[in-house]
Amino acid sequence: MNKDLYELGDAPELGTAPRRMYASLIRQERYGEPIGAFRTEVVDVPPLLPGQVLIKVMAAGVNYNNVWAALGTPLDVIAARQKQGATEDFHIGGSDLSGIVWAVGEGARGVQPGDEVTVLACRWDESAEDIRLGADPVTSSSLRVWGYEENYGSFAQFAVVDDYMVHPKPARLNWAEAACYMATAATAYRQLFGWQPHTVRPGDPVLIWGGAGGLGSIAIQLVKHAGGIPIAVVSSEERGEFCMRLGAKGWIDRREFDHWGRLPHTDDEAAMSAWLSGARAFGRRYWEVLGERRAPSIVLEHSGADTIPTSIYMVDNAGMVVICGGTTGYNGDVDLRFLWMRQKRLQGSHVASRREAREVTRLIDQGAIDPCLSRTFGFEEIGLAHQLLHENRHPAGNMAVLVNAGA
Repeated sequence: MNKDLYELGDAPELGTAPRRMYASLIRQERYGEPIGAFRTEVVDVPPLLPGQVLIKVMAAGVNYNNVWAALGTPLDVIAARQKQGATEDFHIGGSDLSGIVWAVGEGARGVQPGDEVTVLACRWDESAEDIRLGADPVTSSSLRVWGYEENYGSFAQFAVVDDYMVHPKPARLNWAEAACYMATAATAYRQLFGWQPHTVRPGDPVLIWGGAGGLGSIAIQLVKHAGGIPIAVVSSEERGEFCMRLGAKGWIDRREFDHWGRLPHTDDEAAMSAWLSGARAFGRRYWEVLGERRAPSIVLEHSGADTIPTSIYMVDNAGMVVICGGTTGYNGDVDLRFLWMRQKRLQGSHVASRREAREVTRLIDQGAIDPCLSRTFGFEEIGLAHQLLHENRHPAGNMAVLVNAGA
């Protein structure tokens, strides 16, 4: 007879769903430093609907989106969902996982109980009007990030996802390695190969902000794999050496420069002159690392306010700055003279399509790309993992948390 609740590592008979589960929750009254925001509680397992898949979560990845969820800013994710009719007064984060398909809903395709899988945390409404009219589902107005905008993410014993979100687990990876890569790898893959004609070609220099982070560490390898020349921007010599081991041509220490932040007003000649002096110094350092006076064809951005002005300045004529976040702030200033007169492109990029996720997973399965797992935490250390990320004290690469695999 099935029990209502199973301990971590245990589960009911394959093909059946438990009623209750352990999960690491965030509640509004605990918003603040991540280390205190997460707490293990027992909640109901979400219902398994047609076209959906129940996964026994073996391990979960750690991403910056649930630092924001823990802080309650820039978006109170619980309040936002309640405004749309949700009744839960808690948030279960986690937008990456590896696990075992435990049960499938009616009509779910491409998966069966016992499959070992990973998940891309993009959820959309396949019946949405824009998708029916031919839009890439990733650009649909119905798109939500599961485990951040949507509740019941991977920091739980079990997770329910739509069948199209599921991908085969790379056989060569252990549970933690397979859990840590998808959000960063698929995002980087779309940034570098999803925006024709600005895709990485052999010999293309690519400037990568945060080269030692989860996104950057995958981007370096993807650029190298495509024959491009990755140049990383980091905050320490140790992180620079990490990037070199991944295949970077070289690295730049951003601490050597102080022109970061929003652009001064273009009418303030003295301030603009000072900013340009800093940007040009950064450009000369980039040339030294590259070994020639050639601008980057692509700049891979996610840091936002502090760096967008420099990225627009640095990228080659008719090149592209592609951005997937704003960790230093959302007010990105652009000197439009650089943008229009030199015909540059500023492109927003958000997560990835099912095809892009599958392609980067194949590269990882083949051993062409390393998932860069740097540290694995226990289930009760989810808050600690996000605290390290919040304080920029996390190790280079990607991090994971053992869930059922840690029991």
